[in-house]
Amino acid sequence: MALVEPLPVAEPVPQRGIAFWLRRYPTVAAGLVILTLMVLVAVFAPWIANADPGQINPRNRLRPPSATHWFGTDHLGRDVFARAIYGTRVSLFVGFSVALLSTAIGLSVGLVSGFLRRLDAVVMRVMDGLMAIPAILLAIAMISLSRASIRTVIVAITIPEIPRMVRLVRSVVLTLREQLFIDAAVSLGAGLGRILSVHILPNTLAPVVVQATYVCASAIIIEAILSFLGAGTPPDIPSWGNMMAEGRTYVLVGWWLLLFPGLFLSLVVLAVNLLGDGLRETLDPRLRRANL
Repeated sequence: MALVEPLPVAEPVPQRGIAFWLRRYPTVAAGLVILTLMVLVAVFAPWIANADPGQINPRNRLRPPSATHWFGTDHLGRDVFARAIYGTRVSLFVGFSVALLSTAIGLSVGLVSGFLRRLDAVVMRVMDGLMAIPAILLAIAMISLSRASIRTVIVAITIPEIPRMVRLVRSVVLTLREQLFIDAAVSLGAGLGRILSVHILPNTLAPVVVQATYVCASAIIIEAILSFLGAGTPPDIPSWGNMMAEGRTYVLVGWWLLLFPGLFLSLVVLAVNLLGDGLRETLDPRLRRANL
């Protein structure tokens, strides 16, 4: 009786855990860690700050960094560390809100505009007109008509960012609508809503997510610029922009008034940009194959 040789046992596939992912995409990990820490700082600001950010104490004005006031005090005796910690809330709220609103509106308009040829020309001319409006001038005009508030800043920054998102989504949809699987879906009687939501929307999410991170970083910078110019958040709300605007007069005697808010601003923008670059490498199949 002939003996049957046993089949070779397949070698186990190595598990790719978090350590492998961190080595493969270090920029995503670095940006995510920094951004997560800044979000935690914003959430737990009342417990992290060692003083009231709005408390005025003229006796302690322009004190350098010390054990009592880690980042020193400003010209009104307010604690710079507490104001910088609370300023994280304003910047992150504005950045996330602008990214969310511009992505939601731009994605909806871009899907319809890219797939329906009759609406494409009209929608894109409207988007061209919106792109011609600078965010800073729009914010100054809106604040002059109403009043300085975070809501006004968010609306003013979101309006010019929508056309950029619409153009990105439209370019992806123009390529997808010529594919065979779209023709097959149309021939099977699929409606417009099903085609857009099931067949086209999932293929646009990768570039949209990456673009949303860049929109968030841009919104944080623009908010700081507007606050620096006095057209952003109200003076009673601590933000990095108005902190630097108030401290520029005393920079020769209080260098810490510009240094620490600027460091916080740079760190947050760096984290968001690192996250965006890492997501681009992760989600783009061409870059992913190049890193193998």
